[in-house]
Amino acid sequence: MPLVAYSCSASSPGILALKILAEVQETKVEFSEVAGTPSLTIVTNNPVLKTSDTSTAVSWLGCARALAQTVPSLALWDVPTVESWVESATTMVLPSLESSDNSGKVLVEEFLAKVETHFNESKEKYIAGSFTAADICLAVWLAQALIKCDISIAEGSVSEWMKVVLSALKSCDESGISPLWASISGTDAAASSSSCELTDNPLVKKLQEFRLEFDVYLHSACMSAEELLSNVPLASDKETHTKNLFFKDKKHGLFLVTHATASTFNTKQLGKLLNLEGKTNFRLADEATLDKHLAVKPGCVGPLCIVNDGVKEVKLVLDKTLTDGTYDFIHSHPLRNDASVKLKPAALMEYLSKAGIEPAIVDMSAEPAGEDSGGKAPANRPPASKGKGLTDQPKPQKQNNQNKKSGEKGKTLLRLQWKKSENFPMWYSDVIVLSEMISYYDISGCYILRPWSYKIWELMQQWFNEEILKLGVDNCYFPLFVSQDRLEKEKDHVEGFAPEVAWVTKSGESELAQQIAIRPTSETIMYPAFSDWIKSHRDLPLKLNQWSNVVRWEFKFPTPFLRSREFLWQEGHTAHATYEEADEMVMQALDLYRKVYQDLLCVPVIPGYKTKKEKFAGGHQTTTVEAYIPASGRAIQGATSHNLGQNFGKMFDIKFQDTNGESQIAWQTSWGLTTRTIGVMVMVHGDDIGLVMPPRVAPVQVVIVPVLSKNLSMEAAGPYCIKIKNDLESQGLRAKYDDRDMYNPGWKYNHWEQKGVPIRLEVGPADIEKNQARVALRYNGEKMDVSVDGLGVFIKDKLDIIQKAMFEKAVKERDQHVAKITEWKDFVPNLEKNNLVLTPWCGGEHEEWEEWVKKTSKEESLKNLGQEGEDERTATSVAAKTLCIPFDQPDLPEGTKCIASGLPATCWVLWGRSY
Repeated sequence: MPLVAYSCSASSPGILALKILAEVQETKVEFSEVAGTPSLTIVTNNPVLKTSDTSTAVSWLGCARALAQTVPSLALWDVPTVESWVESATTMVLPSLESSDNSGKVLVEEFLAKVETHFNESKEKYIAGSFTAADICLAVWLAQALIKCDISIAEGSVSEWMKVVLSALKSCDESGISPLWASISGTDAAASSSSCELTDNPLVKKLQEFRLEFDVYLHSACMSAEELLSNVPLASDKETHTKNLFFKDKKHGLFLVTHATASTFNTKQLGKLLNLEGKTNFRLADEATLDKHLAVKPGCVGPLCIVNDGVKEVKLVLDKTLTDGTYDFIHSHPLRNDASVKLKPAALMEYLSKAGIEPAIVDMSAEPAGEDSGGKAPANRPPASKGKGLTDQPKPQKQNNQNKKSGEKGKTLLRLQWKKSENFPMWYSDVIVLSEMISYYDISGCYILRPWSYKIWELMQQWFNEEILKLGVDNCYFPLFVSQDRLEKEKDHVEGFAPEVAWVTKSGESELAQQIAIRPTSETIMYPAFSDWIKSHRDLPLKLNQWSNVVRWEFKFPTPFLRSREFLWQEGHTAHATYEEADEMVMQALDLYRKVYQDLLCVPVIPGYKTKKEKFAGGHQTTTVEAYIPASGRAIQGATSHNLGQNFGKMFDIKFQDTNGESQIAWQTSWGLTTRTIGVMVMVHGDDIGLVMPPRVAPVQVVIVPVLSKNLSMEAAGPYCIKIKNDLESQGLRAKYDDRDMYNPGWKYNHWEQKGVPIRLEVGPADIEKNQARVALRYNGEKMDVSVDGLGVFIKDKLDIIQKAMFEKAVKERDQHVAKITEWKDFVPNLEKNNLVLTPWCGGEHEEWEEWVKKTSKEESLKNLGQEGEDERTATSVAAKTLCIPFDQPDLPEGTKCIASGLPATCWVLWGRSY
């Protein structure tokens, strides 16, 4: 994590926006007070490479720019207008904050009018179109200036923008956003830090009544402390969730015991810790007793609920570490297990004092010795019969969650923070990161493929190599670079790629005599060699394939797998003596792509021809397989196979002597499949838990998890589990035995479910006794107990069933969203229903009407949305485009008209919004 040190007056109000910029990027910041011009030093330490890099910035603008680029993948400074907006704010707003009077009020009012005009004209939600550093700096600085200069702001676009931004930044609670937000929004500071959904919560109201500092936030529902550790990580080991146990004792009454999750607790020692007289017999109280005395349900208990004990029959027992400064913050449920309150230990004690509660504070780390203690807390491991491996008393786990997006050793891998149906883009980002498929890189649009995703690519490679070998295709490799002369030799080709070409212009400090392109595709790299190698009809067909990377420096916003600036692919290039042979090769390659999607990835695709407007630049004809993403209602081009005709043969002089001794131009093809396949698979099959892997491309098809308890140790479980693993591998299955002893079964279940492993085998003591294993299916959650005799064969057959079921489900979802229409009035309404639209068409040569549909559908869609325009760089426009002319054509009755031109229709064409 970058370490950012500021040199600026810590008391300066202008520093608040910079501090928040750092917090948004989860960057540690340190302040020091010096006089003069603000300056910023960023020191990036790399513990792996043992290297560091230091850069400095001067001025408010320079500091903002440097900070916003600390984590490039967040793209906080990527939009061109960000710089000008921030610069304008530093000259018009910041002077008023630094002055001792209201002399800058006129400039602030002028800037406010400028922002208001911008929003009224642009109709955008954010200042630069998307959320950037400009929103953070402008909203924070402007809010401070409005308060200082006593300027009121009317309800409208500016106030709504400020509320949206400041509300989103309230999680930066140490920065002073909550009071700022409260002043702008007109709400109480404590209440403003709560979610709107929690403002009526009785305990939140009680905290407000006592005028305490706190924060409350929503998260996924967690029934136990163990789930909290896994799903709701905290900023550092100086914060803790609480574990709460409600006991009853016939002689001594009721006790609510609250301790830190890192502390151990032995029920047998509770009496001695509390100095109770006589023998004790503590038992967990039932649900009815809990509800009667504390008015709370199991899994929702926390120390704050003690105020519900109006008759003071329950004694609150607190772990000493919750009060002695061990922790800076305590997090606990407010009567519901999908939310937590965050407050300082002093605030908790003040809450209890004002409620008339005097807790017993005990040192759980120094338990008194006794003959019944055994010197340690009992190991509360889940029994094999528990589906999720969770009990009411999970084994305490050391809390060390400094980075909530991490799955590193000693940290927990989170459940998804977004639901697929509610925020698809953020869900997708969560899935690919938390399932350990992708890591972000410091160059926008470039990503690290982690082993889990690269293994998927390798499995597709293995299958594809076997198939192209049957077609007589050989693998090879050509250089990464292409000279400018070669790249520009085919006019249409270079025009099609010109905006995306990355150029090398220097070697060290020396300028190259001629710039060199990094391949966007390899036609112009490979075909000069084809010209050298092909002289006779006996040299044909020439069929080559290479697995390589390409670079396309697209202007549109990048998305991992789907639209990246560097990506992996295979590209096939062939040369033939006749058009018919070339066209056969095109169709053979396209059919392999159909099989990759449908037979390997369980993603249905629609094969067809691209229109002339959408075909490959410089090619004769392009075929495609088009996939559909139900969650977004968008199509995505799965792979393409091109008949290049003789265009490149003429450009690169690829000639051969035919059987009659006459010189002929070769007919060529090119075809490619990319790592986009992985992204499509994730989007189609993933759910709110994480990935759902089709068995044939799952890096691990079966994972074996031992369910340990006092009756089953890892050593005892090992031979049984390894025997199962060997049986699975004898059937050719990819199996893993998870024998890591630092994680409990519940954590492992979540981990492997998130990674999408098709089948999990749970092995507990009862399973070993019965010579069985519990089989849990990822794609539908089904569980069953199966004998280990013949288990390998059973699992192999079950994986085939899963593969088929996943494909059939995807086909059904896709088919439900293909609308066949014959009139324009039905076109945009069907797009709005997330449909692909099949319409009569006057032919691919009518490019002007194709452009008309794209333009008109965009205008009508934006009008329906109440918008006047959209960012031209967006990768997901609301406009419809032709996807393909499907090979499978429905009947076209005579007299059918094109929906756009009204000309006689010659075919059916598939339209859709597309990635």
